[in-house]
Amino acid sequence: MADVENKKGKAARAVKGEKVTVVQIGSSTRRPADQHATLVGLGLGRIGKRRELADTPAVRGMIDKVAHLVRVEDDAR
Repeated sequence: MADVENKKGKAARAVKGEKVTVVQIGSSTRRPADQHATLVGLGLGRIGKRRELADTPAVRGMIDKVAHLVRVEDDAR
């Protein structure tokens, strides 16, 4: 397992090989700045852009924040 440090110094466990694919389906235009920043943090920025990310609690929280703008594929949850 890989350890990932979060802001509070606690380790979030990510099982090696567990990935989640996120696809942007909505525009960040006319959205609050924090939602735009979250999309950029996920590596998105254009409709149709796709990223494969480690399935960690931090990434899941970011996905939940912009759930109306993204689609999750390969969801192991």
